[in-house]
Parts: sequence; C-alpha cells; structure tokens
Amino acid sequence: MDYGKFRYEEAQRLKESRKKTVQITMKEVKFKPKIAKGDFDTKVRHMLEFLEEGHKVKVTLQFRGREMAHPELGSKILDAVIEQLGPIAKVDTPHRLEGRNMSMVLSPDKKVAKRPNPKPAAARPAVQPINISNITTETETQNAKDENIQNSQEAI
Repeated sequence: MDYGKFRYEEAQRLKESRKKTVQITMKEVKFKPKIAKGDFDTKVRHMLEFLEEGHKVKVTLQFRGREMAHPELGSKILDAVIEQLGPIAKVDTPHRLEGRNMSMVLSPDKKVAKRPNPKPAAARPAVQPINISNITTETETQNAKDENIQNSQEAI
C-alpha cells in the first residue's frame, strides 16, 4: 500500500468529520431589574436569534444597591424571558442568585427545526402596510375626553 495515498485518505476523513461538527458557543445577555418594556423585547429578540443559530444563552440579571432587597423582581423578569421564548428554548440551569447577579442558562430545544438562512433583501416579500385607522393615539383619546367634558359643561 502506498503510504502517501494512506495519509491523503486519512486527511480527507478528518476533514469530513470536522465539517459535520458544530461549534456551540455561549452568548450572554444582561438585564437590570428596572428594564423598560422596549429594551426587554429587544434583548429577548436577540436571544431568540442566538437560540435559532444553535448557541446557548446565559441570561444575567445585575442588581445594584437597594435592588438587592427585592430579588423577586429579578425572578419575575427571568420568568418573563422563559415565557417569551416558550418552545424554542429549554432551561439548562434554573435561575439562582450568585452574589449581586442572578443568572440562568438556556439552550435551543432540539425539537424545534432551525430557521433557514435569511433571504437576500431583494427576494424578501414586501412589508404589508399598517392600517392606521384602527390605531388611536394618546392625543386623540385626550381630545375625545376634553370634548365630552366640554359638551357636559355646555349642557349644564
């Protein structure tokens, strides 16, 4: 047997085996107890992307000062994260308090099929316009209240 041919075939087998391996990394997302709804939604959306790519996600909640007196607020936030991610993630490590941080680890659920790679912008369907007639703004609501008050005062 030719030794050069053997080495070549062995290198090809090793190369094929490396192709099939997936490098799983740990991504970390940090929260604070006084996080706003928009920021929370954005961070959960990023976590969703990480999980769909197959990464594990470490969720860390940082307490500062008097926030340490209320760890239940942190538990509520982490429970909301689990609720939002629902069937896509499973909890590897439940949330626990470690000093001034509360953390938990989520991993992608193998049952959920991975999302295909995003299509280029040209191939994406056009975004549907929003029907604004159904949406009332805070100003419109306040104007309606003012009209009702003004009409009731005129009636008196």
